[in-house]
Amino acid sequence: MSAWDRQPEVTGLSQTTTTVDQGLRSYMLKVYNYMASGLLLTAIIAYFAGTSDAFLASMLTQGADGAVGISGLGYVVMFAPLAMVFFMMFKLHTMSTQTLQITFWAYAALMGLSLFSIFLIYTQTSILRVLFITSGTFGLLSMYGYATKRDLTSWRTFLVVGAWAMLIVSLLNMFLLKSTGLQLAMSYIGVLLALGFTAYDTQKIKEIYYTVSHSADGLARASIMGALNLYMDFIYLFVNLMRILGERR
Repeated sequence: MSAWDRQPEVTGLSQTTTTVDQGLRSYMLKVYNYMASGLLLTAIIAYFAGTSDAFLASMLTQGADGAVGISGLGYVVMFAPLAMVFFMMFKLHTMSTQTLQITFWAYAALMGLSLFSIFLIYTQTSILRVLFITSGTFGLLSMYGYATKRDLTSWRTFLVVGAWAMLIVSLLNMFLLKSTGLQLAMSYIGVLLALGFTAYDTQKIKEIYYTVSHSADGLARASIMGALNLYMDFIYLFVNLMRILGERR
Protein backbone atom coordinates (compact mmCIF):
# COMPACT_ATOMS: atom_id res chain seq x y z
CA MET A 1 0.00 0.00 0.00
CA SER A 2 1.42 3.36 -1.01
CA ALA A 3 1.36 6.61 0.94
CA TRP A 4 -1.46 7.80 -1.29
CA ASP A 5 -3.50 4.74 -0.38
CA ARG A 6 -3.05 5.52 3.30
CA GLN A 7 -3.82 9.24 2.99
CA PRO A 8 -7.64 8.99 3.10
CA GLU A 9 -7.42 6.90 6.27
CA VAL A 10 -5.11 9.38 7.97
CA THR A 11 -7.26 12.32 6.91
CA GLY A 12 -10.41 10.63 8.14
CA LEU A 13 -8.77 9.87 11.49
CA SER A 14 -7.61 13.45 11.80
CA GLN A 15 -11.10 14.79 11.15
CA THR A 16 -12.61 12.36 13.68
CA THR A 17 -10.03 13.32 16.28
CA THR A 18 -10.70 17.00 15.68
CA THR A 19 -14.44 16.45 16.07
CA VAL A 20 -13.93 14.51 19.30
CA ASP A 21 -11.57 17.19 20.65
CA GLN A 22 -14.08 19.93 19.88
CA GLY A 23 -16.80 17.94 21.62
CA LEU A 24 -14.53 17.31 24.58
CA ARG A 25 -13.65 20.98 24.88
CA SER A 26 -17.32 21.92 24.77
CA TYR A 27 -18.13 19.31 27.42
CA MET A 28 -15.29 20.40 29.74
CA LEU A 29 -16.26 24.05 29.31
CA LYS A 30 -19.80 23.16 30.39
CA VAL A 31 -18.43 21.35 33.44
CA TYR A 32 -16.33 24.34 34.47
CA ASN A 33 -19.21 26.76 33.81
CA TYR A 34 -21.50 24.73 36.06
CA MET A 35 -18.82 24.59 38.74
CA ALA A 36 -18.10 28.33 38.53
CA SER A 37 -21.82 29.16 38.71
CA GLY A 38 -22.19 26.97 41.79
CA LEU A 39 -19.20 28.65 43.44
CA LEU A 40 -20.60 32.09 42.65
CA LEU A 41 -23.93 31.14 44.23
CA THR A 42 -22.10 29.81 47.29
CA ALA A 43 -19.99 32.97 47.61
CA ILE A 44 -23.01 35.29 47.39
CA ILE A 45 -25.02 33.35 49.96
CA ALA A 46 -22.02 32.95 52.28
CA TYR A 47 -21.37 36.70 52.21
CA PHE A 48 -24.94 37.70 53.01
CA ALA A 49 -25.28 34.94 55.63
CA GLY A 50 -21.99 35.89 57.29
CA THR A 51 -22.79 39.61 57.38
CA SER A 52 -26.51 39.46 58.24
CA ASP A 53 -27.20 40.27 61.90
CA ALA A 54 -30.58 38.55 61.76
CA PHE A 55 -29.15 35.32 60.34
CA LEU A 56 -26.17 35.32 62.74
CA ALA A 57 -28.49 35.83 65.70
CA SER A 58 -30.15 32.50 64.90
CA MET A 59 -26.83 30.73 64.30
CA LEU A 60 -25.06 31.84 67.49
CA THR A 61 -25.71 31.68 71.22
CA GLN A 62 -24.18 33.65 74.06
CA GLY A 63 -23.64 32.09 77.46
CA ALA A 64 -23.92 33.74 80.86
CA ASP A 65 -20.16 34.29 80.83
CA GLY A 66 -20.40 36.13 77.52
CA ALA A 67 -18.83 33.32 75.49
CA VAL A 68 -20.25 33.00 71.98
CA GLY A 69 -21.01 29.55 70.55
CA ILE A 70 -22.89 27.83 67.76
CA SER A 71 -26.60 27.29 68.34
CA GLY A 72 -28.41 24.04 67.64
CA LEU A 73 -29.77 25.48 64.40
CA GLY A 74 -26.25 26.65 63.57
CA TYR A 75 -24.95 23.09 63.78
CA VAL A 76 -27.81 21.89 61.59
CA VAL A 77 -26.86 24.47 58.94
CA MET A 78 -23.14 23.65 59.22
CA PHE A 79 -23.69 19.91 58.75
CA ALA A 80 -26.48 20.15 56.17
CA PRO A 81 -24.06 19.96 53.19
CA LEU A 82 -22.43 16.84 54.67
CA ALA A 83 -25.85 15.20 55.10
CA MET A 84 -26.66 16.09 51.52
CA VAL A 85 -23.42 14.47 50.32
CA PHE A 86 -24.51 11.17 51.89
CA PHE A 87 -27.96 11.57 50.31
CA MET A 88 -26.40 12.15 46.89
CA MET A 89 -24.09 9.14 47.28
CA PHE A 90 -27.15 6.88 47.32
CA LYS A 91 -29.50 8.78 45.00
CA LEU A 92 -27.26 10.52 42.46
CA HIS A 93 -27.36 7.83 39.79
CA THR A 94 -31.13 7.35 39.97
CA MET A 95 -32.07 11.03 39.66
CA SER A 96 -33.36 12.55 36.46
CA THR A 97 -31.14 15.14 34.80
CA GLN A 98 -33.40 17.98 35.94
CA THR A 99 -33.47 16.72 39.54
CA LEU A 100 -29.72 16.31 39.44
CA GLN A 101 -29.34 19.93 38.37
CA ILE A 102 -31.68 21.17 41.12
CA THR A 103 -29.74 19.10 43.65
CA PHE A 104 -26.49 20.70 42.54
CA TRP A 105 -27.85 24.22 43.05
CA ALA A 106 -29.41 23.26 46.38
CA TYR A 107 -26.10 21.84 47.56
CA ALA A 108 -24.26 25.00 46.51
CA ALA A 109 -26.80 27.14 48.38
CA LEU A 110 -26.55 25.04 51.55
CA MET A 111 -22.77 25.19 51.37
CA GLY A 112 -22.99 28.99 51.22
CA LEU A 113 -25.11 29.07 54.38
CA SER A 114 -22.74 26.68 56.17
CA LEU A 115 -19.74 28.93 55.46
CA PHE A 116 -21.19 31.87 57.40
CA SER A 117 -18.60 31.43 60.17
CA ILE A 118 -15.60 32.33 58.01
CA PHE A 119 -16.78 35.95 58.00
CA LEU A 120 -16.80 35.89 61.81
CA ILE A 121 -13.35 34.32 62.13
CA TYR A 122 -11.33 35.83 59.27
CA THR A 123 -10.97 39.29 57.75
CA GLN A 124 -12.65 39.84 54.41
CA THR A 125 -9.30 40.81 52.87
CA SER A 126 -7.75 37.47 53.78
CA ILE A 127 -10.84 35.61 52.55
CA LEU A 128 -10.44 37.24 49.13
CA ARG A 129 -6.70 36.54 49.13
CA VAL A 130 -7.16 32.86 49.96
CA LEU A 131 -9.94 32.62 47.38
CA PHE A 132 -7.53 33.92 44.75
CA ILE A 133 -4.81 31.47 45.85
CA THR A 134 -7.32 28.62 45.81
CA SER A 135 -8.46 29.50 42.29
CA GLY A 136 -4.92 29.54 40.93
CA THR A 137 -3.87 26.33 42.68
CA PHE A 138 -7.05 24.53 41.68
CA GLY A 139 -6.61 25.65 38.07
CA LEU A 140 -3.06 24.33 37.87
CA LEU A 141 -3.96 20.90 39.30
CA SER A 142 -7.05 20.62 37.12
CA MET A 143 -4.94 21.44 34.06
CA TYR A 144 -2.49 18.73 35.12
CA GLY A 145 -5.29 16.20 35.49
CA TYR A 146 -6.62 17.09 32.06
CA ALA A 147 -3.29 17.07 30.21
CA THR A 148 -1.30 14.32 31.90
CA LYS A 149 -0.83 10.98 30.15
CA ARG A 150 -0.30 9.28 33.50
CA ASP A 151 -3.16 7.10 34.69
CA LEU A 152 -4.27 8.51 38.06
CA THR A 153 -6.66 5.66 38.86
CA SER A 154 -4.24 4.30 41.45
CA TRP A 155 -4.72 7.49 43.49
CA ARG A 156 -8.38 6.74 44.15
CA THR A 157 -8.00 4.35 47.11
CA PHE A 158 -5.53 6.60 48.91
CA LEU A 159 -7.68 9.69 48.36
CA VAL A 160 -10.96 8.08 49.44
CA VAL A 161 -9.46 6.47 52.55
CA GLY A 162 -7.74 9.74 53.39
CA ALA A 163 -10.95 11.73 53.01
CA TRP A 164 -12.91 9.39 55.30
CA ALA A 165 -10.11 9.39 57.88
CA MET A 166 -10.01 13.19 57.80
CA LEU A 167 -13.78 13.40 58.28
CA ILE A 168 -13.74 11.11 61.31
CA VAL A 169 -10.76 12.82 62.95
CA SER A 170 -12.24 16.26 62.23
CA LEU A 171 -15.49 15.36 63.98
CA LEU A 172 -13.62 13.91 66.95
CA ASN A 173 -11.48 17.00 67.19
CA MET A 174 -14.48 19.33 66.90
CA PHE A 175 -16.50 17.76 69.70
CA LEU A 176 -13.95 15.97 71.93
CA LEU A 177 -10.27 16.80 71.45
CA LYS A 178 -10.57 20.47 70.44
CA SER A 179 -6.87 20.65 69.55
CA THR A 180 -5.79 23.63 67.43
CA GLY A 181 -2.49 21.90 66.63
CA LEU A 182 -4.27 18.82 65.31
CA GLN A 183 -6.65 20.99 63.29
CA LEU A 184 -3.72 22.79 61.65
CA ALA A 185 -1.98 19.49 60.84
CA MET A 186 -5.20 18.15 59.31
CA SER A 187 -5.52 21.31 57.23
CA TYR A 188 -2.16 20.65 55.57
CA ILE A 189 -3.18 17.05 54.88
CA GLY A 190 -6.53 18.33 53.61
CA VAL A 191 -4.79 20.59 51.10
CA LEU A 192 -2.83 17.63 49.73
CA LEU A 193 -5.98 15.52 49.47
CA ALA A 194 -7.87 18.34 47.74
CA LEU A 195 -5.10 18.76 45.18
CA GLY A 196 -5.03 15.02 44.53
CA PHE A 197 -8.80 14.87 44.14
CA THR A 198 -8.73 17.83 41.74
CA ALA A 199 -6.28 16.14 39.38
CA TYR A 200 -7.93 12.72 39.69
CA ASP A 201 -11.50 14.00 39.21
CA THR A 202 -10.53 16.12 36.20
CA GLN A 203 -8.99 13.12 34.48
CA LYS A 204 -12.02 10.98 35.39
CA ILE A 205 -14.43 13.61 34.01
CA LYS A 206 -12.45 13.67 30.78
CA GLU A 207 -12.53 9.85 30.49
CA ILE A 208 -16.27 9.69 31.15
CA TYR A 209 -16.86 11.91 28.11
CA TYR A 210 -15.77 9.11 25.77
CA THR A 211 -18.32 6.71 27.27
CA VAL A 212 -21.32 9.08 27.13
CA SER A 213 -20.52 11.26 24.10
CA HIS A 214 -23.12 9.40 22.02
CA SER A 215 -25.96 10.51 24.33
CA ALA A 216 -27.11 14.10 24.83
CA ASP A 217 -28.72 13.21 28.16
CA GLY A 218 -25.62 11.29 29.20
CA LEU A 219 -23.45 14.31 28.45
CA ALA A 220 -25.80 16.60 30.41
CA ARG A 221 -25.73 14.31 33.45
CA ALA A 222 -21.99 13.82 33.24
CA SER A 223 -21.34 17.56 33.05
CA ILE A 224 -23.42 18.21 36.18
CA MET A 225 -21.86 15.35 38.13
CA GLY A 226 -18.41 16.40 36.99
CA ALA A 227 -19.08 19.98 38.08
CA LEU A 228 -20.29 18.72 41.46
CA ASN A 229 -17.07 16.76 42.03
CA LEU A 230 -14.84 19.67 41.06
CA TYR A 231 -16.98 22.06 43.11
CA MET A 232 -16.46 19.93 46.23
CA ASP A 233 -12.73 19.72 45.52
CA PHE A 234 -12.53 23.52 45.27
CA ILE A 235 -14.47 24.12 48.49
CA TYR A 236 -12.39 21.52 50.36
CA LEU A 237 -9.19 23.17 49.16
CA PHE A 238 -10.46 26.65 50.04
CA VAL A 239 -11.54 25.72 53.58
CA ASN A 240 -8.22 24.06 54.39
CA LEU A 241 -6.16 26.90 52.91
CA MET A 242 -8.32 29.33 54.88
CA ARG A 243 -7.35 27.61 58.12
CA ILE A 244 -3.67 27.83 57.19
CA LEU A 245 -3.44 31.24 55.53
CA GLY A 246 -6.48 33.12 56.83
CA GLU A 247 -5.92 36.23 58.90
CA ARG A 248 -8.06 36.13 62.02
CA ARG A 249 -10.05 39.11 63.21
